[in-house]
Amino acid sequence: MRVHHLNCGTMLPLGGWLMGGQGHPLSTAPLVTHCLLIETDAGLVLVDTGFGMRCVEQPVQVLGRQFMAACRPRLDPAETALRQVIALGHSAEDVRHIVLTHLDLDHAGGLADFPHATVHLHETERQAAAAPSSVSEKQRYRPIQWEHGPDWRTYSGADGERWFGFEAVRELAGLPEDILLVPLAGHSRGHTGVAVRTGDRWLLHAGDAFFFRGEVDPARPYCPPGLRVFQTVVQEDGAARHTNRRRLADLVGGHGDQVDVFCAHDLTQLRETSRL
Repeated sequence: MRVHHLNCGTMLPLGGWLMGGQGHPLSTAPLVTHCLLIETDAGLVLVDTGFGMRCVEQPVQVLGRQFMAACRPRLDPAETALRQVIALGHSAEDVRHIVLTHLDLDHAGGLADFPHATVHLHETERQAAAAPSSVSEKQRYRPIQWEHGPDWRTYSGADGERWFGFEAVRELAGLPEDILLVPLAGHSRGHTGVAVRTGDRWLLHAGDAFFFRGEVDPARPYCPPGLRVFQTVVQEDGAARHTNRRRLADLVGGHGDQVDVFCAHDLTQLRETSRL
């Protein structure tokens, strides 16, 4: 399989070094939306979609004023997964499968650009989006992003195998056994990572299980204070999130020669994994 690392949405929140950027707190701290495009015998597979064309064309309606003000997305059409798929010589119809880490608006904003794709995600995440039970869930999910009626394929946490110490890891229907769904609840109820085997190594897209590369440093974990506060505000299960963050750090420390772990929004990690 060939894997392309895409930035499907730049955000420019204020915060400077407090948010993992540089400079004073009134300067911007660029965040990316790290997605994967995987070429397989089953067609193209997207891991997350980032922002889609409708986000660009109707940002307030699709993303909401609160998100627009806080995250300050750039919303460049060239950064959408659709435009990048086309730039690589493919069409929207070539994207047969989308695997979501979760349904947050910045991860599922491009679903409607690929209406023929099967959308794979954890069953708990689909349930949370369909019946949000907290204020944060009502804010994080934007049903307008999937009102076109995707072909959902959900997976229960009751089944699966062990993978580098993680439980209930699932293969995905219709996809190669080299693409796995890895439960990493905490940020959202049904949040997952997506593992992809490339040759003799694995990539683990950990979604929003952490936001800054230093958080999974096995020796000296560190998160900028602004990002630490933000993650606490938007988490659904703090205990689960911290447990999974520690498990990811253990994975990096114990199996860093076999697995490359990265999150969705760290610009440095996007640059590093793009060179792999």
